[in-house]
Amino acid sequence: MPTKMPDIANQAQAQTEGVLDWVGMSNIEMPIMVEMQGSSRPVSAIVEAFVNLYQPKAKGIHMSRLYLMLDELSTESSLNQNNLVQLLNNFIQSHEDLSDSAHVKFEFDYHMRRKSLISGKLGWKAYPVTITGNLTKGTMDIELAVKVPYSSTCPCSAALARQLIQNAFSEKFQGDVKAEEIHQWLGTTEGIVATPHSQRSIAEIKVKLSETVSEFPIVDLVDAIEDALQTPVQAAVKREDEQEFARLNGQNLMFCEDAGRRIKHRLNADTQYKDFWLRVNHYESLHAHDAVSVASKGIDGGYSSK
Repeated sequence: MPTKMPDIANQAQAQTEGVLDWVGMSNIEMPIMVEMQGSSRPVSAIVEAFVNLYQPKAKGIHMSRLYLMLDELSTESSLNQNNLVQLLNNFIQSHEDLSDSAHVKFEFDYHMRRKSLISGKLGWKAYPVTITGNLTKGTMDIELAVKVPYSSTCPCSAALARQLIQNAFSEKFQGDVKAEEIHQWLGTTEGIVATPHSQRSIAEIKVKLSETVSEFPIVDLVDAIEDALQTPVQAAVKREDEQEFARLNGQNLMFCEDAGRRIKHRLNADTQYKDFWLRVNHYESLHAHDAVSVASKGIDGGYSSK
């Protein structure tokens, strides 16, 4: 007759008594179907799952229960806001008398087809996405975070470059000048004697989702950021697209402060988000350090601008 296997988590007491804020697992690799604006998309996610341990004498939690519920989500369902809320409730219900708070986080790259600026060619761009759910003593918070790359051209550098071009023009031309001669000169290296410095930049955005949102507005959020900044990094590029990209950079000169304010203004106008936090990093091509701006919506009890 088989003997009953011991359940140490249920039967043994803690060696040292005390409550723990979070106990669980991280770096769980699994495929997840993400529901997003009318469609579902498979992604390869890295997941972490935790519950608190408020019973000071309990030996530990039942980690296998958390994993099996995640596995059920992976194989039989999809990730949307309603299922995320249910998952967190199930975490707590499976740890009755042990836990009253739960946390889960999904990290993955979300690939989107993006059209080039002029030629209309399509290409893939991968946006790092993090979806986090917290249920703390009955209070639910769902957060969506994305990272959006873009190009930033320094306004100061652009002004200095224009001055050098003006000086070169004054040295080259005196008196009456024909328009065609100037036109030809401007098309030479001598004519454009200096160019402003620009750099790849990253906007990191975190938003708290409203309870009325059922699916994750990943595309909406990325589109809003790229539209606010006007200089998104491109995928497929022909010469006409590169020229248009250069024009957009010239017409959207940005310090990190400008970029942060553009994004904040855009997010303030969107009712899907109860709160938001943003950080823009300009990875300087002139300096050995980065230029950074950080902002939040500024509501009481909301994100801190740090």
